Amino acid sequence: MTRRHAPVLPPQHGAWGFLGLPLLLGIAAGGWSCWLIPLAAAWVSAHPAGWAVTGLLTARRPARFRRAALLWAPVCATAGAVVLSARPWLVWALLGYLVLFGVNLGFARAHRERSMANDLVLIAECALMVPVVAGVVAGNAPWAAMTAAPVLAAAALAAVALVGSTLQVKSLIRERANPAYTVAARAFSLAAAFVTAGLAVAAGWWWPAVAFVLLSARSLWRHDPSRRPSRIGLVELAGLVSVAAAGFLTF
Repeated sequence: MTRRHAPVLPPQHGAWGFLGLPLLLGIAAGGWSCWLIPLAAAWVSAHPAGWAVTGLLTARRPARFRRAALLWAPVCATAGAVVLSARPWLVWALLGYLVLFGVNLGFARAHRERSMANDLVLIAECALMVPVVAGVVAGNAPWAAMTAAPVLAAAALAAVALVGSTLQVKSLIRERANPAYTVAARAFSLAAAFVTAGLAVAAGWWWPAVAFVLLSARSLWRHDPSRRPSRIGLVELAGLVSVAAAGFLTF
């Protein structure tokens, strides 16, 4: 593959929904600040930048990732430096994310980047962005905002939604021949629906319950082996949008 035709974006198109959900839930629970613009730019560009760096360090043909690394790493670093200049405490969040990225690299070196364990690390990275968003909005005294009940609840909703979506997609595509994934996806979605229903009764948070009931219904829908991955992705994106909308209607 020539440099001109080297890919500049990772092939996991569904990851963009995973990046957007914690940003939206963080805004829903923590509010808005103009400093979220460079934070969002750094966060979103970190995905293709991390993919490219991982390829450079672990792929059999690292040269094909050089173009993407040269494109996205400066974008991520520049946007990150802007928000870091306003919120110096983010250096601690950055160190935490670098540790988690090191775990991702370890899975990639072992050729296990598609494993559920690595996916759970990626989901943890996404869920942790919810309190980071709230902290950036709060300023340089972020702890109270990051640990507020609505923010932690929003982070939990993000984690549960993303775990359910990961299991669902795996059960329909990569692990479609493994019935255990189908059972796990359906059981997890049903459990999430029951838990959020309990929260609705206890705290009056009805909209998250509605969103997770919808997600549960999609996991129980009859599987069509001919369903295209693009359609599966659109269904999952709609589910994540419903969770984000529930966050704005609740917090």
